[in-house]
Amino acid sequence: MKKKIVAYKSLPKDVLAYLQQHAEVTTVDPAQHDAFVAALKDADGAIGASVKITPAMLEGATRMKALATVSVGFDAFDVDDLNQRGIVLTHTPDVLTESTADTAFSLILSTARRVVELAEWVKAGEWTESIGEEHFGVDVHGKTLGIVGLGRIGGAVARRASLGFRMSVLYTNRSPNAQAERDYGAKKVELDELLATSDFVLLQVPLTAATRNLIGAPELKKMKRTAILINASRGATVDENALIEALQNGTILAAGLDVFVKEPLPADSPLLRMKNVVALPHIGSATHETRYAMNKNAAENLIGALDGTLTNNMVNPEVLKR
Repeated sequence: MKKKIVAYKSLPKDVLAYLQQHAEVTTVDPAQHDAFVAALKDADGAIGASVKITPAMLEGATRMKALATVSVGFDAFDVDDLNQRGIVLTHTPDVLTESTADTAFSLILSTARRVVELAEWVKAGEWTESIGEEHFGVDVHGKTLGIVGLGRIGGAVARRASLGFRMSVLYTNRSPNAQAERDYGAKKVELDELLATSDFVLLQVPLTAATRNLIGAPELKKMKRTAILINASRGATVDENALIEALQNGTILAAGLDVFVKEPLPADSPLLRMKNVVALPHIGSATHETRYAMNKNAAENLIGALDGTLTNNMVNPEVLKR
């Protein structure tokens, strides 16, 4: 019997055709909650992104064997619950590394040199004479970058920082990153030392119970008053209210943010009114090339998981060992 797959996001035509070669595919709008849940109950697999899949939504989905998220992050899923149900979760960690690292480094540059603020100032017709010190930014080259979470993306940022901008790289990670230490001179330190000595602090960690509100008021106070916080991971890794207060009080100099606790960012957020904040709409991997590669990779992950041939890109490979 042909396997059934639920696609809960729009897919490129050739990617959809690939799935249809291997299974019967039903495309569902996840906003139609009841129809979506009903489709999951009758499916062997599902593919999509940016939708929280709760345990309740999988009740009765006894055929479900694999879920493929078109993302590297997987905080939209309850992995423990998936383990209990014997459902493999796949993600797309490799294909978005370089694009997301580009985004992170663009936040470093744009906050340091006040690119967004001054571009808007020019467009508003306020550039009437040579700029003075009140519009100066700070250097990036030769400074110290502290990376919290030196995995694939963090390592790609470290390469840009060390080789391109001659920055010193500090990092915290669950385990040492020998390649980054060898190739980029990265030095593993405790979080407190990283916060106290870095000119730029970049968060590049997944959202877990351990990383939620990892950076709060105490951590922000440990940073230099001239330091810039960059968050390209997940919004909830930072206590947003504490960050707003720190930016208002001059506890830190600025912030470059691609992610927020609530997305889209509410129109009344104080972050939108701060000149020392660069706020992006979660564009980490948002290039035509990378998003296509992610969709294709996720589809291949899903078919491989359903066929029992997938050997990588699994969040919970232990399910297969049962």
